[in-house]
Amino acid sequence: MMKLRFLGTGTSQGIPIIGSKHPVCLSSDPKDKRMRAAVMITTDTLQVVIDCGQDFRMQMLNANVMHLDALLFTHEHADHTAGLDDIRQFTIRKGALPIYAHQRVLKNLEKRYDYIFDDAIIYKGKPRIQKNEVTNHPFQINGQEIIPIDMMHGPNLQVFGYRIDDIAYLTDVSYISDKEKEKLKNLKVLVVDALRIDPHPTHFNLEQALDLVTELKPERTYFTHISHKLGFHAEVQNKLPKNVFLSYDGLVVNI
Repeated sequence: MMKLRFLGTGTSQGIPIIGSKHPVCLSSDPKDKRMRAAVMITTDTLQVVIDCGQDFRMQMLNANVMHLDALLFTHEHADHTAGLDDIRQFTIRKGALPIYAHQRVLKNLEKRYDYIFDDAIIYKGKPRIQKNEVTNHPFQINGQEIIPIDMMHGPNLQVFGYRIDDIAYLTDVSYISDKEKEKLKNLKVLVVDALRIDPHPTHFNLEQALDLVTELKPERTYFTHISHKLGFHAEVQNKLPKNVFLSYDGLVVNI
């Protein structure tokens, strides 16, 4: 059995947004409070997190995570990488943590977190990592195949989604080619970006996300990377088709 846990389901600002008086930001419904988007996928042989934003520490505490086998990155934006320093508790106990990312993302992290990547800088609390470059080809971790999905986040930024067995996680996406969609057939669970109602230049909006569901026909779909402008969780969920769900922080899906 596989387990998918939504560690965070919000946008780069999270919900509530600092200083906002938008009704969704003021909501008392716990499902309307969203940390930055990330998931954890657990199989019989593997436990990986995809992306580690600013809320990574609290996400690990909330999920009571005691170990990770690897950390996968979709792209370099801060809401997907800014928690990298907090992997130190895993590496202090277990040694270097393998991280997987596009070469461009690895270079970006090396610049922003030079003290982690520079072997000449030595101190006890420093996170230890093992770099692995992701290309648009399947790779394995602990015998588990990982299939990258090559996508676009706006007109100029390439991002990776990932398929692990029958789960696919696609966030910060505005375009997927027909060739890459071939990798997304026969899914049990699709997780995809659905930022808001109105169109957005770098993310799927709700209509585009629903169109992808119609095209791919997964057994179940969960929307993520949700902004306050999508609306209240309960109201949006009531309008969604059968087997399409609005995710929320802490949701666990067993496959």
